[in-house]
Amino acid sequence: MTGDQALSAYLGFLASERRASPHTLEAYQRDIATFLGFLTQHLGQTPDLAALGTLKPTDFRAFLAQRAADGLAAASRARALAAVRGFLRHLTRRHGMAALPLAAMRGPRPKPPVPRALNAADAKDITTRIGSRYDPARHPLAPLQAARDVALFTLLYGAGLRIAEALALNIRDAPLPGSDASLRITGKGGKERIVPILPVIRDAMAAWLAHRAGAAPDAPLFIGARGDRLDPAVAQRSLREYRRLAGIPEHATPHALRHSFATHLLGGGADLRAIQELLGHASLSTTQRYTAVDAVALLETWRRAHPRA
Repeated sequence: MTGDQALSAYLGFLASERRASPHTLEAYQRDIATFLGFLTQHLGQTPDLAALGTLKPTDFRAFLAQRAADGLAAASRARALAAVRGFLRHLTRRHGMAALPLAAMRGPRPKPPVPRALNAADAKDITTRIGSRYDPARHPLAPLQAARDVALFTLLYGAGLRIAEALALNIRDAPLPGSDASLRITGKGGKERIVPILPVIRDAMAAWLAHRAGAAPDAPLFIGARGDRLDPAVAQRSLREYRRLAGIPEHATPHALRHSFATHLLGGGADLRAIQELLGHASLSTTQRYTAVDAVALLETWRRAHPRA
């Protein structure tokens, strides 16, 4: 069986047994055909099943190096390697090709995307006006839902919490006027951190808890229309609907408010180590992504303001 015949058989398998979409089939065909074309030059002959079964890690590294030289991004090279892995595993299982040490093949690690923060005006708009989307004529619980959303999104932006961390809080955890100016949060991996709470957060929380009179201390702090703990999807939908009404960018999500918290602190001169502690990052390298955000904003300001830009 030639390499091209093996590719045709594999694509047929993906289409008939895996029900792969046309886009997936097109991507796999392109990546694997490119790999086979590379091997023809690399090995000096058109590869067949026997030749494919003798490939070594150095051959795959040479392929990835060639794709990098062609200008292919790390994410695209990782996708191509994943397609090739699946192809070769299929040949081993279905066509008796010699097994290859595919687990030892490490693909390129794509750089994590730079967090997309909101500008300060949009972040403030969300935290103060998101409750205005509830029409009392259409939403019987409009005052309750409005107060809840303002309290929730003010907490996310004002304290840099993850949506899951905020929705895990109970009534006893709520920061109120006159209470301690900090909040103990349990983040990823059970790691605890202390985050300061601004007066505006405590005021928004007091307005929300006015609708929760008599709730037990261990009851969920944020609840949905049926009284259960608020589902993250409901919070995401609330923000999605409001951002479209208000003309706020589409990347405005609950997690973007956390990014905005960190980015605006960094832009205001906060220490990177302090931001790491506030966000609960285990590694400083994770927090350092925000320096790229700040650099992008700085460059954009320079382009707008400098007469020779």
